[in-house]
Amino acid sequence: MTETQDSAAPSPLRIDTFTVTADTDYSADSALAQWFEAVRFGFHETRTEPEDLATYAEAFTSDSRTLWGAYDDAASAHAWDASIPVATYATMVNSLNVGNGQLIDAHQITAVTVRPTHRRRGLLRTMMTTDLQAAASKGLAIAALTASEATIYGRFGFGAATFTRNVEVDVKERFALRTAAYGVTEMVAPASAAALSEQIFARFHHVTTGSVGRQFAYPQRASGRWGEERPTEDKGVRAAVHYDDDGRPDGFVSYKFAGWGTTPYTMKIVDLVAASDAAYLELWRYLGSIDLVQRITFDLAPVNDPLPWALQDRRCYKLVGDEDVLWLRILDPVAALEARGYQGAGTVTLEIVDPLGYAAGRFRLTADNGAGSVARLDDDAPVQLRVDIAALGSIYLGGVPAQTLAAAGHITEQGDEGQGGVAAVDRIFQTPTSPYCITHF
Repeated sequence: MTETQDSAAPSPLRIDTFTVTADTDYSADSALAQWFEAVRFGFHETRTEPEDLATYAEAFTSDSRTLWGAYDDAASAHAWDASIPVATYATMVNSLNVGNGQLIDAHQITAVTVRPTHRRRGLLRTMMTTDLQAAASKGLAIAALTASEATIYGRFGFGAATFTRNVEVDVKERFALRTAAYGVTEMVAPASAAALSEQIFARFHHVTTGSVGRQFAYPQRASGRWGEERPTEDKGVRAAVHYDDDGRPDGFVSYKFAGWGTTPYTMKIVDLVAASDAAYLELWRYLGSIDLVQRITFDLAPVNDPLPWALQDRRCYKLVGDEDVLWLRILDPVAALEARGYQGAGTVTLEIVDPLGYAAGRFRLTADNGAGSVARLDDDAPVQLRVDIAALGSIYLGGVPAQTLAAAGHITEQGDEGQGGVAAVDRIFQTPTSPYCITHF
């Protein structure tokens, strides 16, 4: 996503929305085509090929996406086509794993752009606040996004909740795993890759806290059926699947060679999904056996990656960066906190500070036997903690310790009443593994 700071939106700017359905016009001069032009401009991509619009329309129909466009009806005679939005925004709903196998609907926000000529006019604020209000009114407890720029969304109450690592793995002669091999890995026929990736992702999604359901385009790109730039086949993508000892597929990896002009000779992972740690390592065993390759790169490795500890020489594994992936915004704290699965137990009282008002108030959270219950308290009830709404999004899945956010000033204990409150939150929100999201949207 890309956006800039804003203030207030004067006329003659107008904002329209439409939902993509099977009946949506996708001709070259349609509203959908012009919307794509604006999005691709915002993300510095080449213009949309007219013959691709039908495919995109099918994908967006499958996703039940709602598209927003802001239009400048007072554009000058020589300005870019006034039917092309000066700002864009889109939403859809997908499932989010909130722990202990619990899946809830999350309101997903994507395709946010504002043209540089229309900054500081309140376009994002208008679209964002209108949309969040509508999502809250529909009973959706959480909004989610993946952000290209980290400075934009905190002011709307979003907090970074999951993280991944960018890694490089030396797969020359030093590469070897300590773990015993199990099951079998096979190359996948291109015609079967998309369906297998979806099947294995469904298993991963069910067992992985922080995972979000995937939009239509994901298995297409994971399988090479779509390329990065266009929804046409990328013949450089290869795929393999691991089967467990019972013959069930439990791991999928697709990858692409970086070319002979890149040294060391590098294979880039396009998608890697495993339903278990053992399957994850078996996929790496396969990748490390590819001939003529010296390095594997993976931009979505888990924070607590077992791979370096499974290698005979862990120095084959190089961390080159880390990134936030999923950002969460709590809209209904009672519904969100009661939906979450819990490993820890205890009770904590907190005041949620939400400038937009959706989640503001004082609450008592009690967790026991894997489930949580929440009671709303009076406005003058004593509480242990004061929590920024963005901080609540960050701690919600257990990906960021409350102690860390307290040290940064986003969570504060309230006098004598609050002593031990931060520790109580970390005890209640603890998770056996860090939340892990491998899906951008």
